[in-house]
Amino acid sequence: MAPRHFLTLLDLSTEELEYLIARSITMKQRLKDNGPEYAPLKRRTMAMIFEKSSTRTRVSFETGMAQLGGHALFLSSRDTQLGRGEPIGDTARVLSEMVDLVMIRTFSHAGLDTFAQTSSIPVINALSDDYHPCQLLADIQTWTECHGPVAGKTAVWVGDGNNMCNSWINAARRFDFNLRIACPEGYDPDPALLEAAGDCVTIVRDPMAAAAGADLVTTDVWASMGQESEQASREAAFHGFQVTEAMLDAASSEVIFLHCLPAHRGEEISETLLDDPRAVVWQEAGNRLHAQKALIEFLLLGRIDD
Repeated sequence: MAPRHFLTLLDLSTEELEYLIARSITMKQRLKDNGPEYAPLKRRTMAMIFEKSSTRTRVSFETGMAQLGGHALFLSSRDTQLGRGEPIGDTARVLSEMVDLVMIRTFSHAGLDTFAQTSSIPVINALSDDYHPCQLLADIQTWTECHGPVAGKTAVWVGDGNNMCNSWINAARRFDFNLRIACPEGYDPDPALLEAAGDCVTIVRDPMAAAAGADLVTTDVWASMGQESEQASREAAFHGFQVTEAMLDAASSEVIFLHCLPAHRGEEISETLLDDPRAVVWQEAGNRLHAQKALIEFLLLGRIDD
């Protein structure tokens, strides 16, 4: 049987994604109640390939694998032959013979696709330049924990049409909520994704208008990793797109604010926004652990109904 990969949210059905959200909430509560007693992955190993630096991704995946009874191997570009030019497919074949699962945090999504096509074990996209689906699992979990099922609700993305924005578009399709994207001209997300999403996603140039009555507001840094040379030009382009307390005031009375972190206070968010009780970013960050544990369990063991 071919392995199941998780490269974008569209690799799983709506039903499977809803199961993962429910499962992650259950696993989180059981960890709180009983500690890490559930360890079904004894002697299982996950290789973690990092071409981009990380705090939340490495700690959440490594901790999650340990809590499930398995072992995680950290591999940077300096630690593998990929860094010396070994073909991606060759590395995928080698790791398929040695470990049970591969997690990759990388630049090129095309390279990630090539790795998955050659791999005979599950591959997880822990971030590429095009998508960040694991973050969206944690985000939807957080939204669900705060206000129940997300279908029919409205989320607002403020800022660049980047990998996070692309994943929010896919999330709107799979979880059936409305997504308003407030971005300046020239920074729109992938047109093909917008076309595929249909009426559930709209572009709104005025961020305050986009936030009106919304149930959730989220954003990301203006210059992502690899775009540092564009910092000054992006600051100019995104002037007026900072998320502030006033923007949240324009939204629903029960609005929550999310950010995948790290945040640049005074740039994409106001200096004090993360101190606002409507900002649930620490809960969101912690949910990376639980959502990814549910994902790992699903890819290796299938659905667990208990």
